[in-house]
Amino acid sequence: MAYLINDDCISCGACVPECPVSAISEGDDKMVIDDSICVDCGACANVCPVDAPNPQ
Repeated sequence: MAYLINDDCISCGACVPECPVSAISEGDDKMVIDDSICVDCGACANVCPVDAPNPQ
């Protein structure tokens, strides 16, 4: 199961360097996680100031 970034995302980018598999990138209006490579580690959720990443 992968993480999903919800609409609370403010595109701050704090999660990007924390992802050990580089699954996070900037989308049109929020950061997005490539669920095909996400390893469900939760590192992104641990640093997000608005709790946007959540397990699917």
